[in-house]
Amino acid sequence: MNEEYITASYLVHGKQDYHKKAQAIAYGLTVGTWTELAPEKQKALAPHLGHVVEVREVEPGDDGVERAIIRIGYPVVNFTADIPAILTTVFGKLSMDGKIRLIDLELPEPILQQFPGPRFGIIGLRNLLGAPNRPLLMSIFKQCIGLPLDDLQAEYEKQVNGGVDLVKDDEIYFRDDNAPIFDRIKAFEAYNRKHEEKTGRKVLYAPNLTGPVTELVERAKRMVEAGASCLLLNVAPYGFDILHRLAADPDVSVPIMAHPAFTGAMYASPEYGTAAPLLLGKLMRWAGADIVLYPSPYGSVAMPKDEALQVASNLREENGVHEPALPAPAAGIHPGLVPLLYRDFGSDLLVNAGGGVHGHPGGAEAGGKAFTAAISAVVSGKSLAEAAQSSPELRAAIEKWGGHEV
Repeated sequence: MNEEYITASYLVHGKQDYHKKAQAIAYGLTVGTWTELAPEKQKALAPHLGHVVEVREVEPGDDGVERAIIRIGYPVVNFTADIPAILTTVFGKLSMDGKIRLIDLELPEPILQQFPGPRFGIIGLRNLLGAPNRPLLMSIFKQCIGLPLDDLQAEYEKQVNGGVDLVKDDEIYFRDDNAPIFDRIKAFEAYNRKHEEKTGRKVLYAPNLTGPVTELVERAKRMVEAGASCLLLNVAPYGFDILHRLAADPDVSVPIMAHPAFTGAMYASPEYGTAAPLLLGKLMRWAGADIVLYPSPYGSVAMPKDEALQVASNLREENGVHEPALPAPAAGIHPGLVPLLYRDFGSDLLVNAGGGVHGHPGGAEAGGKAFTAAISAVVSGKSLAEAAQSSPELRAAIEKWGGHEV
């Protein structure tokens, strides 16, 4: 890769002169115009001029519309090292220019080094939790809005007793008048310590980091000082740069979990927006997420399997600079889907469940135990049917939701 350029790749739809389009992008998003400039002006602006790296026609889509991939190199001297600067340059006004989709970004190593990346990453999370070689398990704190702290405490304890590694707030938990955030952190982390003393197993609690964007970093520091062991952030609504600043701050010394809320408005269209593997994979990781939640290929809010696998690949790939981040394919996950998750995503993933824990016939504790039995089964090479013989919780889950052997 040329270290003097950031390379953006676009998928352009519709019959047109793709070479002319590419040249217009290269000029329009850097120096504005070129051929009309006087030679001395061209000489002065040459270091800032974008250039066409590739124009390649590809097979038409299912609708028969002609398409091409265009790759443009943007000089690094045009950028400050932050995601807002990069996205505004390579896809700001261009995102409004018809059927064009940003599908990838390639950053040279000197630019990558200026992004924090995950503080913990996969290895750090495994070391923190004492789980070196199995998928991790998280439950989502459902039915949290409006409940008093005592009720939330009881539900929290059930989830932890079920064997989960992490518990997170629901991403829509903003108004917490009945159970203020610092009260929750104090109560839940106290139980985590008690649980660890009793069982030797560490559990992380990820409260939802909310508030005015200008106060988020300081609020995160206060949450960590109060004992928070992880943080949940709705990255797209608040902005990638906030994630960057949180991950880069030495006082925010806990794992950061990125929620995909609102990103569907950016990646879901095949003709517009930003491709999910870039948005949820590369950008989240570069900006500093240790864990990234996003739709699985199987559940209630499904992502196409090839896209979901590419997100995971981008989160975990060796880029020479950042630690790999942990993918958490989610939505509609129940214990019977664990074999599919393990087959497709491997061991380095976070099994993320809401209704699959709380909707268990035996309650949240039984739901957690059903998942832990399913995870133990796939890691040891057993079928769910075999594991269910010694786990009544897994057996009940399979009876309710079904099982997917592979």
